[in-house]
Amino acid sequence: MACSNIIVTGGAGFIGSNFVHWVVDNQPGVHVTVLDALTYAGNKENLAGIPEERMTFVHGDICDAALLEGLVPDADAIVHFAAESHNDNSIADPAPFIRTNVEGTFQLLEAARKHGTRFHHISTDEVYGDLALDDPARFTEETPYHPSSPYSSSKASSDLLVRAWHRTYGVPITISNCSNNYGPRQHIEKFIPRQITNILCGIRPKLYGDGQNVRDWIHTEDHSSAVWTILTKGQLGETYLIGADGERNNLDVLRAILERMGKEPDDFDWVRDRPGHDRRYAIDSAKLQRELGWRPQHTDFSLGLDDTIRWYADNEDWWRSAKDAVEAKYAAQGQ
Repeated sequence: MACSNIIVTGGAGFIGSNFVHWVVDNQPGVHVTVLDALTYAGNKENLAGIPEERMTFVHGDICDAALLEGLVPDADAIVHFAAESHNDNSIADPAPFIRTNVEGTFQLLEAARKHGTRFHHISTDEVYGDLALDDPARFTEETPYHPSSPYSSSKASSDLLVRAWHRTYGVPITISNCSNNYGPRQHIEKFIPRQITNILCGIRPKLYGDGQNVRDWIHTEDHSSAVWTILTKGQLGETYLIGADGERNNLDVLRAILERMGKEPDDFDWVRDRPGHDRRYAIDSAKLQRELGWRPQHTDFSLGLDDTIRWYADNEDWWRSAKDAVEAKYAAQGQ
């Protein structure tokens, strides 16, 4: 479908802002309206450099039905990134996750239903629970849901709402469930940027549990191109998994960061594990590649990691003011 005017919820966050940059850089005829509440994870600076004529920024809450009524009628599509997304925070206080991820998705779906607006929902592989470390299987679109945390449960709930609004009301939807994104502009509470900024600050990095937990990493630019492909070519009502065959355990990722930043591979501290910590995620993106012709471009994790380290080193003003508070919060949790 043609999309010349899209709403991107959560467009000042990590993967949302990277998607906005990707669209502006690669789709010259598209205007983007960013709707973001600018919670701690949203940063308007993430949108710096985007020409004013290509983007409109709206500071607001996706739960605000009246606000949505003023935006959605003029849009060809809603691309829904907005979410509370940090597992540790969901364990400490689940309430914001239910409000944003469930109620917020409901309000957006109601607006899309009223105006017949195309709706693409960004979700996570965490809705599927986890896999055993020695299991050769990977998640597919047919994998049963088995969420482990308040965060993943709230995302599973929102996925089910999206499917119900398609089946019951005919809302033109697609869903994508993605593996762990990495790249520039990611909040420093997350695994890779926390380790990088710790080293830049002279703080010894910390690693949960035994470090064997496996995540399936994808560069955020590859995620952005996949989302656009699904938005414009995907079959309505379908779910597509986005991944780039990037399985690595946390210990190996941390050691790669340490070595690239001139440190010894064991120059870190072990800390107690997160409650209910999922062991392994792994995405099979064969359906997306086979049916829509998408392919990842950033398949060399080492190069992507080098670029990410360079970005945080070159953009200290972007993250420095939040660093002390993030580390104080983790210290209070013994992590």
